Amino acid sequence: MLRFVLQRVSCAEVVINELSCGKMLQGIVIFLGVGRGFNENERSALQPVLEKCADKVLGLRIFSDSQGKMNLSVKDVAGGLYIVSQFTLFADCKKGSRPGFSAAASPDFARGIYEDFLKILKMRSPADLQIYSGEFAADMKVSLLNDGPVTLILEVDLGGIR
Repeated sequence: MLRFVLQRVSCAEVVINELSCGKMLQGIVIFLGVGRGFNENERSALQPVLEKCADKVLGLRIFSDSQGKMNLSVKDVAGGLYIVSQFTLFADCKKGSRPGFSAAASPDFARGIYEDFLKILKMRSPADLQIYSGEFAADMKVSLLNDGPVTLILEVDLGGIR
């Protein structure tokens, strides 16, 4: 399973080792977690699913139009996208005080999915759409100003988006 947490933001930045990965103004921050359950030897089978996810993110009408209705996509507002890997989206907090992460995919597999999704987003995005990314498995300082607040969660498996 894949989990996407999407936040509409007024601005965002990721800093790694005191170096900025880029500052974004209006757009969507995408936290992506990759869970177990996929055949890790068949990563290519996820390509069509990742393409649908990219199209969904690019087409979500979560930005306000002139009447204040959420009617515009990130493409319509010439916003940006910031993609951040986040295995903690698969944390299990049921027992004890320390979260377990056994539901998260292996780092090698998750890195490949993260990189595939980033590549697909870049290919499917208009040229004027700025796309930023953190660094997989890095200790990142993520700052953002959630606008709305608007936060959406997408869960995805081979059957599609939920």
